[in-house]
Amino acid sequence: MHGFDAAPSDNETSVSSGPWWQDLTRYHWFVLVVAALGWLFDTMDQQLFNLARSPAMRELLTSAAGVSPTRGDVDLYGGIATTIFLLGWATGGLGFGIMGDRVGRAKTMLLTILLYSAFTGLSAVSWDFWSFAVFRFLTGLGVGGEFAVGVALVAEVMPIRARPFALGLLQALSAVGNISAAVISLVLSELEDSRYVQSGWRIMFVVGALPALLAILIRRRLKEPEQWQAASGEQIKKQLGSYSELFGNPRWKKNAIVGLVMAASGVIGLWGIGFFSFDLSRSVFRKTFELELRQAGEAEKDRDFVRLVLTDPSVLKEIKFVPQPDQLLALAPGSKDAEMIYSTLLAQSKAGTTASAEELISSISQSDEDRARRLDYLKGTEVAASSQTVAEHADRITTRAKKLSKQLTFWAAMTSVMQNMGSFFGIYAFTYVTYYVGRRLAFAVTFLLALLSTVMVFGYLTEFSQIFWMIPIMGFCQLALFGGYAIYFPELFPTHLRSTGTSFCYNVGRFVAAAGPLTFGALSKYAFSSYAEPMRPAAVTMSAIFLIGLLALPFAPETKGKPLPE
Repeated sequence: MHGFDAAPSDNETSVSSGPWWQDLTRYHWFVLVVAALGWLFDTMDQQLFNLARSPAMRELLTSAAGVSPTRGDVDLYGGIATTIFLLGWATGGLGFGIMGDRVGRAKTMLLTILLYSAFTGLSAVSWDFWSFAVFRFLTGLGVGGEFAVGVALVAEVMPIRARPFALGLLQALSAVGNISAAVISLVLSELEDSRYVQSGWRIMFVVGALPALLAILIRRRLKEPEQWQAASGEQIKKQLGSYSELFGNPRWKKNAIVGLVMAASGVIGLWGIGFFSFDLSRSVFRKTFELELRQAGEAEKDRDFVRLVLTDPSVLKEIKFVPQPDQLLALAPGSKDAEMIYSTLLAQSKAGTTASAEELISSISQSDEDRARRLDYLKGTEVAASSQTVAEHADRITTRAKKLSKQLTFWAAMTSVMQNMGSFFGIYAFTYVTYYVGRRLAFAVTFLLALLSTVMVFGYLTEFSQIFWMIPIMGFCQLALFGGYAIYFPELFPTHLRSTGTSFCYNVGRFVAAAGPLTFGALSKYAFSSYAEPMRPAAVTMSAIFLIGLLALPFAPETKGKPLPE
């Protein structure tokens, strides 16, 4: 039977004269609000990154010649950027976790908020992929440190009966941060047509710098918890924030390893799979909107444009807005013919060369079937190309592309809203489930539900209406685990190691989890590249990661109703 050495002074489920929040003083509420705001803004930054990832990759990976990256490249480099962000998160979490035990919870929280705010803002001035990646790594340093010190602070200040509910509420409010990021994305998508907003993803990161203002409130009023002050006064006997002590004690070592496995499972599931639901929604809605455009005859008009350019590629130099290859619609869904032919014509225009239809098609076709189909695409009545006619087509295509991008941004943000509405209720539901049935059983049920809901979304979400029920269910199940982490991890370690131990579980878990997005991107680009939507089989395959967390539970101590270890 697992348990702590100290006997409980109270029990979570004991009969009380009122609801848990009646046990809180004004200062308790102040601590909870400050910690919740710190984590809320932290998660807002995370979600801004997820929503900005695809648009940022498309802009930053566009070549000097103006050629847009393929969807496979966007997925791959988006996965690399996410991995780098998680590595920064994990590194910062470990460093600031030790600092939280050694110099204090409040001081460390102040530094982490300033750090992630500053480098979120600097992400807006990224000039290529690697500058973006560096800024995201540095942002991750602050993001990673904030969670451990925040939950340690709340856990130590709150009365025992209120502790799981306060920690659950703190984590549930992270969904508000995520929804705030989605609202910011929605507002900017509406403004992108104006002359003031050209790259909405850059403005999103500027807004993400505003949480630095919270640091003023922290510095003026937040005090260090009495438990930490007592432990710091005994540092001759106990070394604060020491990994050697954490792993030198068999009990804390076991708890740290169990927590690490549990955290890695959930973090990979969320960051390596779940947050790619925004990219999935873009794919689903793109097909829906492009079908409507084909039905309106837009693909045939695009073919007329390509035929005109074939007649005289140099005419592209005479128009103001030249369409990008990926903005053209092929006659059939999934076909790359229009994009490949036009891309070659665009290169010819810039080089000042020409080629016949047969020569052009032969240069880009790998089989007789491809060659015949593409030659057929170009057949038609020859029309003299004029800059006016080509410009009219170009204006139509670029205007349509802007509208489509705006629609996709809107629905990616709506996907975030739906997912985080589900996560808010999932996190808080975990609080009540664990209150009655205990930590281990609550985690077991949630790991299974997270697996099933993830397979459901990435395997079967194909229609517009499904976003309104499938996505919230997945958000409910996946994010409920994180409510459990906020409650459970601080209960595994003594005061002088609480921030260090919590940070180890959550952030070394992120070092392991950093391989998740990279694996997802690699599976999408290479292993499942022959699929129409490679991210689907990649996500379903990776969903097995939730079973790893389930396998760790028999070794996890049950902490329900126990006081924090000293």
